[in-house]
Formats: sequence, C-alpha cells, structure tokens
Amino acid sequence: MTRTVAGSGRAAEPVYDLLSEQVAADPHPLLHRMRAADPVHWSGQLNAWVLTRYADIVQALKDPRLTAARMVGQLDRLPDEQRRQVEPLRASIALWMGHTNPADHARMQRVIKRYFTPGTVEALRPQAQEITDELIDGFIGRGECEIVSELARPLPARVIAGMLGIPAADRDLLPSWSRAISAVFQPLDLPSLLHSQQSILEMSEYLRPLVAARRRHPQDDLISMLVAAQDQGTIHSEDEILANCVLLLFAGHETTVGLISKGLRLLLDHPDQLELLRADPGLLPGAIEEMLRYDGPAAATTRLAVAPVELAGRTIDADQLVFVALAAGNHDPAHCPDPDRFDITRAARHLAFGQGTFYCLGAALARMEAQVCFSTMFRRMSDLRAQPAGVCWQRQTLFSRSLTALPVTFSPAASAPDRARTR
Repeated sequence: MTRTVAGSGRAAEPVYDLLSEQVAADPHPLLHRMRAADPVHWSGQLNAWVLTRYADIVQALKDPRLTAARMVGQLDRLPDEQRRQVEPLRASIALWMGHTNPADHARMQRVIKRYFTPGTVEALRPQAQEITDELIDGFIGRGECEIVSELARPLPARVIAGMLGIPAADRDLLPSWSRAISAVFQPLDLPSLLHSQQSILEMSEYLRPLVAARRRHPQDDLISMLVAAQDQGTIHSEDEILANCVLLLFAGHETTVGLISKGLRLLLDHPDQLELLRADPGLLPGAIEEMLRYDGPAAATTRLAVAPVELAGRTIDADQLVFVALAAGNHDPAHCPDPDRFDITRAARHLAFGQGTFYCLGAALARMEAQVCFSTMFRRMSDLRAQPAGVCWQRQTLFSRSLTALPVTFSPAASAPDRARTR
C-alpha cells in the first residue's frame, strides 16, 4: 500500500513498505509499481534512494561517483558500546575488496582476478565434476535428499576451498562459518554481528598457519599467489591476505548456493521448462542465465554517492546511500518483454553479477559450477519432485529470500552412465 506525504525539504512522494515479509517473498508487484511511479525513489524508511529501472541501474553501476557502500560505515553508526564490541569485525571488513576505497579495491582486484580467468575456471571443471558426483553418491541410493545442505552448499564450498589450498579434510568447515558471516549483509543486529565476528576470527586463525606454510613452500593455489603478491608489495599485509581469503571463502560459494537451489526450485515450479531442458541439454547455459535474471542470488546492492549525481531528473547528494534493485532491473519490461515469465529459451541480458568496476569476479566460476551440478543431476536423477512441506526460506537482503532447505525425491536414472566413464 502506498500513501503520499510531504518529506522534509522534498516534494510529496509515495511511501512504500520495502521491508515487509510480503515484499521479501515476492518483491516484483511492488517493484513494478515503484518503477512506473517513481523509478528513482527516495525512501524515508531506508534513508536511501532506490533505483528500479534497468537503464538507471546500469548508469549508476558504471558511475564512478557511486562507490560500493562500505559496510564499515554502517558499523560506525552503531551505538558506542556496540561499536566497541564489533571492532574486530570492522577491522576485517575494512580490508575486504569492494569495501575499501576505489584505489585499494582496484589493487586487490588486479591481484585476484588473475586466478579467475576463463582458462583457470575451466581447468576446475573436472574437480567440480568429481565433487558433484561424490556428493550425489552420498544420497543417490535413498531416492531423496535435501538439496541445499547435501549439494548446493558443499559443492561450491569444496571448490573454493580447493582453489585456496585448504586440505580436503577441512573443506566442510567452511559452510557453517560462511552462513554466520552472511549476517553482516542483513539489517544490523548485534547478536548476529557478534556471531559473524566469531566466525571471521575463527576462519582467520585457521588460515594463518596455511599462509605461513605457503611462505615456506609455495604451491599452485590462491593463497600462494596472494603471499607472492605481498612479497612483491602489491598486497600490503598478512591481515589483508587473511581478510580477503575470508571474503573469497564466503563470496566464492554463497552466490552458487543461491543459483543452484533457487534455480532448481524454479525448474520444479515450471515443469514445462524442466521437461524442455531435459529434452535438450544444450539449453542449459541459457537456462542458467534465465535463473540468474528471474531470481538471482543478489536482489539488490548498495552504492554511496561521493559527489552529487543527477539521475532521471533527481539529484542524489554526496554521502547519500543508494539501493540498486538488481531484481527490479532484471524484471523491467522496457528491457525484457514479459519479464515475470520464466523462459529458459530467452536471451535477455541481466544484472545478476552487477556491472562496471564491481562486476562479480566469481561469475564464470558460479556459471561453471551450476552447469556441472545441473547436468549431473539430470543425468543421474529422474522424476525430480520438491517436497513442499519441507521447503524453508530465510529473509536475506532487501527484496530477497534465500532457500535454506529444498527437500526433493527422485528416481536414480537407470540410463545414467557409469561415473568412471564420465570423469
């Protein structure tokens, strides 16, 4: 429901409840209304601007005057005693790529993107295949599984752990740490922040001896590359290595968790599209792009204005926060006809991985992992069906929820090739 009020120093404008559970469950009816009535909207509820039109979002994501909003700034607005309690959390986040100043972000990005080239990612495909088969082996005989905990979460966690050089025996420590860290991207809540802080401290202390070992004996992994970059002066400290390893362990698999779990749910909710994909596996890359467009892992991202910005006739002042509603841009009918229809044959571009300087470095990795996961599921599991009573959602960031449980039943595919011949 909307109403019109006079804001302080502003013309009367619509007011929307952007934080309701109804909007988190299905944001698009509200986002369509916002896009039509006020596409560059000032929200008193968020004390921030909200962008909902595809063209405006692309412009904002590429504008250097709108920088990635630093999480440390939000922590600094906490009451004094709470700020003191989360100081270790703040110190780590302040070193994360994307949460620093633009020059430091670009410096870290130049180092890390060397390890996320198309060739490097493609070389990981056999490892992703082996992990996927190993996970499916664990439940294929039961004819049922819980997709999030048994497949969608451990697969990318094990891949990114391998990239970093974490021993195989420890790779399943990461998902629980990662789930706790995700609280820093939700509305600030001290108990959750303290839980996140504890996980970051535990991860950092776990990684510290691995960094020391790579100094003595470099290997072909990401930690060794970061250590070498510090030796060359590109990375400034061991704390910067540790902080960005924590970020990679979190960001390097949370996106894929959402892509696999929500993507499968979309297919199960649209059986005609699932049958189309089963009939023509060549549609899988396009189907993954449609999953990302229709209900991508990130529904919104934030920017902070460092100088005044004119956008669609509105002025965003310096130091104002901007919520860039990626989900709204992906469902903008001016960009994508009939945007609320899930259609794996369409070829629409999307904003799921952002644009410009802050484009997601792990985009190619997420796509590869999803391709391996879905193709293997469809080869080895037939008659896939969701068990609605066990499906669980959790509110995530603005305009989105994440799947925390997706139980399914299936029949082991009688025609599935032997694993040894598919590796």
